[in-house]
Amino acid sequence: MTSENLPVVVIAGRPNVGKSTLFNRLVGRRQAIVSDMPGVTRDRKEGEALLRGRRVRLIDTAGLEEAAPDTLYGRMRASSESAVAMADLVLFCIDARSGITPADAHFASWLRRQNRPVLLIANKAEGQAGTNAALEAYSLGLGTPLALSAEHGEGIADLMGEIAERLPPAEKSRRREAPKAEGEEGEDERPAGPLRLAIIGRPNAGKSTLLNCLLGEERMITGPEAGLTRDSIAVTLHDEHGEIRLVDTAGMRKRARVEQHLEKMSVSASIEALKMAEVVVLVIDATLGVHEQDLQIGRLIEREGRACVIALNKWDAVEDRNATKKAILDRLEISLAQVRGIPVVTFSALTGAGVHRLLPAVRNVYEIWNSRVSTGELNRWFEDALERHQPPLVDGRRLKLRYMTQVKARPPTFLLFGTRAEMLPDSYKRYLVNGLRETFHMPGVPVRLQLRGTKNPYAEK
Repeated sequence: MTSENLPVVVIAGRPNVGKSTLFNRLVGRRQAIVSDMPGVTRDRKEGEALLRGRRVRLIDTAGLEEAAPDTLYGRMRASSESAVAMADLVLFCIDARSGITPADAHFASWLRRQNRPVLLIANKAEGQAGTNAALEAYSLGLGTPLALSAEHGEGIADLMGEIAERLPPAEKSRRREAPKAEGEEGEDERPAGPLRLAIIGRPNAGKSTLLNCLLGEERMITGPEAGLTRDSIAVTLHDEHGEIRLVDTAGMRKRARVEQHLEKMSVSASIEALKMAEVVVLVIDATLGVHEQDLQIGRLIEREGRACVIALNKWDAVEDRNATKKAILDRLEISLAQVRGIPVVTFSALTGAGVHRLLPAVRNVYEIWNSRVSTGELNRWFEDALERHQPPLVDGRRLKLRYMTQVKARPPTFLLFGTRAEMLPDSYKRYLVNGLRETFHMPGVPVRLQLRGTKNPYAEK
């Protein structure tokens, strides 16, 4: 059963009642960012949990607040309401220590009208005093409250049992088929699972708008405010070639400007998403050009060995497109030479113009990232490369390079054997790497060259 077909359990409630802490406790790992600051969660966070033998799709939502629809909090509430609409079970959380607030009563009344099964959770009910305070929740009219402490793990076992009992039978869970692209048939047959794709970039570059455009729905909260996305949000996308696990991340600013603890956690989550990805889309605001921070992110992608596509967003707002693209390509050629030939896609995520070119570029660079070269073909090229440009002298003696083999892909990694090969200068390594990239058509992906010297059998032990 795919994640789209699992029963959906949604955690809802007003801000700062411990929804994200409960989410992390149920999924069994620290997946959602948790802070004492109210309103940390803005976008829906999804994860899979195993509760008493039942796998469920767990959704953490933003805090429910009364606000105008065009405000940030209004957009957050709309996102939470859409999650409740698709739920098989809603966990409505209140803060037992604070008692029942007018907001709790208002949203409890709203939930009763949604025709969804609701389990009332009295969180932060540590000790006897907290349990007694939880009894006040009977007044909400949502049944018997379950007192627990998500932070300390008290009552979590009872909660798992309650959830498993209230879920519909497995065969009666409402199926949610992901929309298939035109001409798509059957399930993804790739044995390696879905392609893992991360969207990375500076704040306000349009990452969340791009994800919404790719999905065809307002999945992420967007707006003119910079830094709306605070956590890494994973969603599943299907195209004609199969399934893509897509992760939207928080904007990454210069390290010197990152001061607040919450932003540090957001950047850490973005870096973790980058490390888990196979292909990274680096979104750049085309109206601002390539910033030094964009290049720093590009170098981080190369160091982690990930395939990369440069996405120039807001292309519709660029006046002189030819000059802008030439300036950006020249800057990338000079400053990201280690991934020379990196694919660049121009589009407008807001209007959708040109976005259709992004996923084909992602698939293409992914195939290159997985490519392998046969040892025979590789060494024929290596002999020609040695003839064109002999290895340099080191300590007055010429290095003897013997043969080369590819030890792995993802990214393409080659091993070079030879006498004192470990002493090969960086300039000659760059010559070989550039030759590999050009000859075997590996633009835009990191190419690794490892060196291994052969032992002298007559050397003293």
